[in-house]
Amino acid sequence: MRKRRIQEEEKVADLTPMLDVVFIMLIFFIVTATFIKETGVEVNRPDTLTAEKKKTVSLLVAVGADSTIWIDKKKVDIRNVRPIMERLHSENPKGGLVIQADADSKIEKVLAIMDAAKNIGISQVAIAGEEG
Repeated sequence: MRKRRIQEEEKVADLTPMLDVVFIMLIFFIVTATFIKETGVEVNRPDTLTAEKKKTVSLLVAVGADSTIWIDKKKVDIRNVRPIMERLHSENPKGGLVIQADADSKIEKVLAIMDAAKNIGISQVAIAGEEG
């Protein structure tokens, strides 16, 4: 009878090491995942011949066709652009700024965003375009 109990106990598989590995892999994939940043508005970007990809983007600002400004899926007033950009830039100071301006938007809004970036100290500023 004792021998049978010992054999039954040995047949039980210990799943703890496997669960540890699964959780470690889950944490690894979450940490290394690349998240796509979106501005919150669909922008019709102008065509360009000199487009190049940017690797480090920490700020993404969109200017819609009606010249509304969008940051982090929220409509932003032009007076609040600088404080919001300053806060987001402090979270990732090595990244740059990409402005997604609609082809029908007013250039004054784009220039105001670029001026705010310059005053904050962001040196890498780019305007998004479509390869044409």
